[in-house]
Amino acid sequence: VQLQASGGGLVQAGGSLRLSCAASGRTFSLYTMGWFRQAPGKEREFVGAISRYGGSTHYADSVKGRFTISRDNAKNTVYLQMNSLKPEDTAVYYCAADKGPWTLPTVPRRDRYDYWGQGTLVTVSS
Repeated sequence: VQLQASGGGLVQAGGSLRLSCAASGRTFSLYTMGWFRQAPGKEREFVGAISRYGGSTHYADSVKGRFTISRDNAKNTVYLQMNSLKPEDTAVYYCAADKGPWTLPTVPRRDRYDYWGQGTLVTVSS
């Protein structure tokens, strides 16, 4: 599967942004989808993930209550709605896909995801 992330940009602190990740292929509903981010000089970190049919989601503590992941399997797209943005949310955001089962201990792990998008830059100004 090929992934294309979009929707990044410059936003003021407290603002909102919605990222999209479009996937190619007919089997999008077979994939657990994750969002990760990487700030300058830091390691790529888990943001959140959603199960194959959207019944389960899981978020990093740093974004819980502010970010929401959803998916539209008919459109082969997963979304990341980001509200109450903070300067520390500034990063390149990546979407990722994995065919493995939804198991919470592994959902936040980068190494379980087989496919990655190219990333989209989000900059939050103070």
